[in-house]
Amino acid sequence: MQNQNQDQPHSFQASSMFGERRAAQSAEFREKLRQMALPLAPLVQLTTGEIHPAFPLTLLNFWLLTDAQLEELAHFYHQRTPCCWTFQYPCPILWSSDMTLEEKRRRIGRFIGLRGCETPIRVTSEEEILDRARQARSRDEEAWRRKMDWYQ
Repeated sequence: MQNQNQDQPHSFQASSMFGERRAAQSAEFREKLRQMALPLAPLVQLTTGEIHPAFPLTLLNFWLLTDAQLEELAHFYHQRTPCCWTFQYPCPILWSSDMTLEEKRRRIGRFIGLRGCETPIRVTSEEEILDRARQARSRDEEAWRRKMDWYQ
């Protein structure tokens, strides 16, 4: 082990030792490393039974997917351009190439069965609800005013 470290550049030795020290001292860091190493079960294409070469085999690989790789995955698994195979997958998704990287990642995550990749639900604040109610009441009052003017 010592000979292997001597063959490595000094910066690699330092960063490797830093990572080991940090993992040894931090339970949270060790847990995050364990989570990122979780294996993902590959999804096969329905028509060929093949696995896309960019399919992430660990959770870390999933988080490192690029925009282009996400597009390729959506196309390979018949999600980018709907066809007769699109809805035969266990969790089909709606795909649009103009989505942000985060939206694409979330959709592919949901497609391959990752928890926590659902589309976030926007919570409306109490102030927004009151504002909408005021606007609706104002529109109703204006409509009644116009109707009453016609009768007078």
